Amino acid sequence: MKLTGAQILLKCLEEEGVDVMFGFPGGAVIDIYDEIPNSKVEHILVRHEQGAIHAADGYARASGRAGVCLLTSGPGATNAVTGIATAYADSIPVVIFTGQVPRALIGNDAFQEVDIVGITRPCTKHNYLVQDIKDLQTIIKQAFYLARSGRPGPVLVDLPKDIQQQKVEFDYPKDVSMRSYKPTRKPHIGQIRKVVKLLKKARRPLFYTGGGVISSAAHEELTWLGQKLSIPVTSTLMGLGAFPGDDDLFLGMLGMHGTYAANMAVNDCDLLLAVGARFDDRVTGRIDTFAPNATIVHIDVDPTSIQKNVSVHVPIVSDCKPALAALKKETEGTLEEFDWAADHKEWVDEVQGWNREHPLTYKDDGEGIKPQYVVEKIYEITKGDAIIATEVGQNQMWAAQFYKYAKPNTLLTSGGLGTMGYGFPAAMGAQKAFPDKLVIDIAGDGSIQMCIQEMMTVVCNKLPVKIVILNNGYLGMVRQWQELFYDKNYCATCMDAQPDFVKLAEAYGAAGFRVTEKKDVEKTLREAFKVDKPVIVDIRVEKEENVYPMVPAGASLTEMLLV
Repeated sequence: MKLTGAQILLKCLEEEGVDVMFGFPGGAVIDIYDEIPNSKVEHILVRHEQGAIHAADGYARASGRAGVCLLTSGPGATNAVTGIATAYADSIPVVIFTGQVPRALIGNDAFQEVDIVGITRPCTKHNYLVQDIKDLQTIIKQAFYLARSGRPGPVLVDLPKDIQQQKVEFDYPKDVSMRSYKPTRKPHIGQIRKVVKLLKKARRPLFYTGGGVISSAAHEELTWLGQKLSIPVTSTLMGLGAFPGDDDLFLGMLGMHGTYAANMAVNDCDLLLAVGARFDDRVTGRIDTFAPNATIVHIDVDPTSIQKNVSVHVPIVSDCKPALAALKKETEGTLEEFDWAADHKEWVDEVQGWNREHPLTYKDDGEGIKPQYVVEKIYEITKGDAIIATEVGQNQMWAAQFYKYAKPNTLLTSGGLGTMGYGFPAAMGAQKAFPDKLVIDIAGDGSIQMCIQEMMTVVCNKLPVKIVILNNGYLGMVRQWQELFYDKNYCATCMDAQPDFVKLAEAYGAAGFRVTEKKDVEKTLREAFKVDKPVIVDIRVEKEENVYPMVPAGASLTEMLLV
């Protein structure tokens, strides 16, 4: 049966198991939109293309499935570039379909024509311009395969308008094989056995885990290894939730705003097991002083990430899940032979002592509302059973520090790119994936305004996302740097001119709450979380509260500024 390119796209999405896509129409994709009412794929109309890509990203992070968005040509496509770069930086599987002018007009500066393939080449895992209707189905199959496999990432498919209108027989490929793309999924057993030998000798081992553990669903294997071998675990921002946040072996996040215990453990460990992490500069601090006493093992599916920032002693190119499963299998037989807990007791006692001596804390003088207190109350009320999205800035760091993530896929945040405006549309995507879950966006008063128009999307689609604004009247993280390193020159960081967020919520048809006194925080949050509609809770927190610990730029991890 012959179908048009537009019909083929939607049929291919159905074959891939896509149940929802986020998009915004335009002339270059009007043929696809003409067919959407006949498709099983639900379309969510956003209010800005950046909202579409962030929502697809949040859907992917929460569900573990590929997110999909559909955008028109020109500004429709370019409006999504920030979101594409966000997904690329954090290795999130998203497939983006963009409209393009007819092939005959490409290169003629036609109306709403841009070279979106060229523009997004640096921030996609791969991208395509479909030039022959006969290639369309194979390209779509490859796009999903590339987005999901190896190191995941965004893939863009640019669809000229005439390709959408042409017809060809529908014959979607059952599988895909790309000669130039063969990611190594399983580890070399010899390298795994080297790690076991190192573990037997080590007295101060430490797991340093990243987002790769979550994207490969390796959390169970990591938890088994940490607990059975009595090895402390620290995590990047992207890895939070891969190991139970309330376990005594978990040291919290490491790096610039990491815990004292985590940063000191990295400095003093003799074996560092890096799993699905890329030694980002926010994690390592001054690179030549990072883990100075450690033999370093690096497990990552992306061979280009290994040896890129830090020299490692045992490289293992592999997906995290089979690598940790192999490590588990090789160590299971040692549980009777070795008393791992006894061997590591002195080390575990030391790192737990650091946690007791220098816990994550803040000065609470009883006056005003501390933002950390708000996050603690959110954790207490939800008992950790919520999906938390964040914006970027101080709100993001407090959400990472004071909420304990017990499960993977429950923290949605822009790590590598640090994209303000990410959290709310990402929460929208997660709420679509899990309509019965409590989804909360912990936001700042600056970043929430970057994608606030998606309030209309959540109201129209009955997605009861809860936004909690830690409103300090500043672009808080930049202000903190200005305070500490630029003589309090608060240039362009004051956000005193604000909308009335309660009235704004009500104008969109959502619910709004305001909190100005500490005694009202808990009861208002409890009330807001029970409301079966989108909610904004505007909490007026202390204006000049800082995020601590903090490692200054260029300093070693041990040179932390503490509360």
